[in-house]
Amino acid sequence: MTQWLQELTLETDLALLRPLRREDAAALVAAASDGRLWELWFTQVPDADSVTGYIEYALSEQAAGRALPFVVVERASGEILGTTRMCNADSVNRRLEIGYTWYASRCQRSALNTQCKLALMQHAFDALGCIAVELRTHWHNHRSRAAIARLGAKQDGVLRNHRIEADGARRDTVVFSILDSEWPSVRKALLHRLARHAER
Repeated sequence: MTQWLQELTLETDLALLRPLRREDAAALVAAASDGRLWELWFTQVPDADSVTGYIEYALSEQAAGRALPFVVVERASGEILGTTRMCNADSVNRRLEIGYTWYASRCQRSALNTQCKLALMQHAFDALGCIAVELRTHWHNHRSRAAIARLGAKQDGVLRNHRIEADGARRDTVVFSILDSEWPSVRKALLHRLARHAER
């Protein structure tokens, strides 16, 4: 049986989303160093000590058919700026999550980020035939919650005590989603936002 998620590279004007590789470890740590992102307690961004395990878990989920992990490469510089992932894939119910997304501080809330989300959602809805795409974040990550809402996703609810973290803290996870019936309007809004950004 062919896996639903097939490895691929997605392209936008500003970025390449190409498959994550073990040899990307040092470049990911360098990207996370822009803002020392691993110090944000409500995110899961690897540092030099944890990046190997981070990549191995992502690749194991890909091998199991549940994920497609990408590195985000800036086309202009060739630098890796972060990572993102299609994950928690459910081919029977045609749902997946876009998650594990983080970028170097210099490109957060940028057109590059918006282009990458658009490319991922286009693949999910138009190529894979998803009926829903989820986006999840930590209850305390207010910036991420606002960014997800700006994409046009609607909040489904909060999973209380959803995860026990490494230090024993219990995480509440906020779940958002975009439905296939909503996708045309979401795509139109994102393209409009990108056009306005290009005019500046």
